[in-house]
Amino acid sequence: MMREHVLGIDHLGLTVSDLEATKAFFVEALGWDVVGGRPEYPSAFISNGSAVLTLWQQKGENQHGFDRHANVGLHHVAFKIPSRESLDVVFAAVKDWPGVQLEFAPEPSGAGPKIHFMIREPGGNRIEFAYDPR
Repeated sequence: MMREHVLGIDHLGLTVSDLEATKAFFVEALGWDVVGGRPEYPSAFISNGSAVLTLWQQKGENQHGFDRHANVGLHHVAFKIPSRESLDVVFAAVKDWPGVQLEFAPEPSGAGPKIHFMIREPGGNRIEFAYDPR
């Protein structure tokens, strides 16, 4: 079986409309660390110790907003949260962050028991934060 040869996601690369704003969101609001980057192609590599994101500055004049219904590719990225209390702490930290657009506040996902909320980070990507007690 081929499945045992691919272990999981090594990192996730996101193109962002405002690299500095997105980097500040992850570092200052969520406490992630900058672990690298490439100045020749403006980027920042960030990590929370278990996940790594590579943030790439969008280039060119074609800077249309993300449309999850019309674009092939990323629909959203979802981060696992360890408890309901932590979900509320994260929500409080990000809901009013400059440039963040709140899509919906913590609510059950379908019939539950998962609780989640969704935002757009300052660089335009859609992010879900989810706690699942199962």
